[in-house]
This record gives sequence, structure tokens and C-alpha cells, in this order.
Amino acid sequence: MPLTVGLNPYGLAYTLGLQGAGTPRANPSPLGLDEFISLARAAGVRSIELDHRWLMPLTNAQLAALGESLRDLAVVTSFWLSHRPAETLEQAVRCTKAVGASILRFHLTPVLEGGRAALGQAWHDMVVHARTTLRRESRRVADAGLTLAIEDHQDFGSEELIEIAASLGDHVGITLDTGNPFSVGEDPLAFVERAGPLIRHVHLKDYVAQFTNEGYRLVRCPVGDGCVPFADMMRALARSDGQLTASIEIAALEARHIRVFTHGWWNGYPERDARELGVMLGRLRHNRLDDDADYRTPWEHGASAAEIVQYERAQVQKSVENLRAWGWM
Repeated sequence: MPLTVGLNPYGLAYTLGLQGAGTPRANPSPLGLDEFISLARAAGVRSIELDHRWLMPLTNAQLAALGESLRDLAVVTSFWLSHRPAETLEQAVRCTKAVGASILRFHLTPVLEGGRAALGQAWHDMVVHARTTLRRESRRVADAGLTLAIEDHQDFGSEELIEIAASLGDHVGITLDTGNPFSVGEDPLAFVERAGPLIRHVHLKDYVAQFTNEGYRLVRCPVGDGCVPFADMMRALARSDGQLTASIEIAALEARHIRVFTHGWWNGYPERDARELGVMLGRLRHNRLDDDADYRTPWEHGASAAEIVQYERAQVQKSVENLRAWGWM
């Protein structure tokens, strides 16, 4: 299936000043929006995903000018819930509409590593807030002619996202992060087979795994160098109604520890077929790290700013090379 492949900021989080912002570890010389756009164009992208922290300070006129400068690219905006009382999607819709994007990529909670159960009642409160906010604000998105694409952000599985999207209307779909099903004990290919018709945007992310006594760590790597079954997923996602936008997104600078071998981790999740779990664990054995290997990134090692920037940019470049070799760019 044709993909309109681009770049988003999150695999370059330190380079762009997002990682460590406001702390002593902040990048002393971060790149800004203009430099990010230049990097994306140099990679030969056909789409681009823009973080809301760049967009929200801009006026509608400035957003329109930005959109005009990107008119040769498919633009996607990236927002998420802050879990403040009575929050709205007003700014998200304003920025997305004004910059000329049609897809508003969105995630619902800050939960990572599938670690919902450890939060207890706080997790249930987050879900109630997310559902209440979406029910109230969904019409605002529809009236603006936009698509709200909710991401599998290491918090919800496909069955839950399908139910949420279906309850809101045809203008709501799913952003598939190709690596994140592993973080909730779900096989990535099975995710696509279940959610395929609702997928509106894709984050191309890959991981190598390291098994532990509690489960496995997911460690960032260039797209195509890990254990995500990209070719099978794209065949399952094939459709006849045109192209999907997709953003290269190298994973976070911190490894994610998914504790699926512990009983309590599974509390609150839908039942997962043991056959699917077995297939998923088998995938994680491809290109895996040895149990005693040092899985830490330069950020986790406390490396210099220059080393972290070089690491991030090299992984993005290798991802582009892999995608070109597949004929995807």
C-alpha cells in the first residue's frame, strides 16, 4: 500500500530541545522548527508532523504562512491531553485547521510501558477524563472538517481504541505506532488486522528487545533494524482508497521495560489469546539484545550533547536508507 512517508520530531527529541527541556540536561543549542523542516526536506520526505509546542504560540496568520511554505507536503499536527479539568481541543483544532493539515494526531494519557495497573484509581480517572473530553470535543473536530487520529501510545490496545473511535463517529480513527503494540502485550500484525479500517496515520517505529525476568525491554533502533514486521503489516493494511501518511519516529531515548511476565501487570487489560502472545514473543527474539548487553542509549549514559545529537541523527538517516531500500521513499 502506498505510504506518504515523512518525519516527526520525536526521534530527534534531544536535537530539537524537547528532551530535557527546562532541566540541567537540556540541549544547549537545540534546533528549532525551521531547522527541523530543513532536516525533513533533506531526507526527501513527502509529509511532515509538527509538534503542538511549535504551533500554539503562532497566530492564525502565522500558521497559514507556515502551511503555505509546506504546501508541497502532507502536514499532520501532534497534540495530546494534558488531563487538566475542563480542557478542550480548541487550540488543537485552531492550529490544525490554520496550518492546512487534515489529520490531528492525538494521544490520550501519559502512561508508558503498558504500566496501567500500577496507577490504580489514577488510571481509571484518566480514562474517564479522556472519554468525557472526547465526547464533548469531538464535534468541534468534525465541524472543522478534520480527522482525529488517536494513537496507541503504550497505554491502550487495539480493541479499546477501536471501541473509543467507533463511539465518536467517522471523523475519528487511529494512529498506528508500529512498535507500541509490543508495549501492551499485543502483536503488531494482529493490531493491524483488527484495527486496519480505522487507521488514518502511521508512526514508523522499530525496537530491538532484551528479555528480563519480568518481561522485556524495548530499545530504540533505526526503522527496519529491529523486530517489527513492517512488510506483513503493510500488506495487511493495504487498501484501495489512496495513501496513508506515515512519520518516521525513532523511539524514546529511554528503554521501555514491559513487565508482561508479572501477573499484576495484566490487570485491567482485555484478554489476550495465548497464541497471539506466543507469536509476539517470537518476533521479539529477532535482532534481540543479549540478556547481559548494555541496552542504554547515550542519553542514559549521560553522554555529551554532541554525542546524543550525533546518535539521534544517525538513526534517522539509517531509517531513511532502509525505507529507500524497501521502495517506501
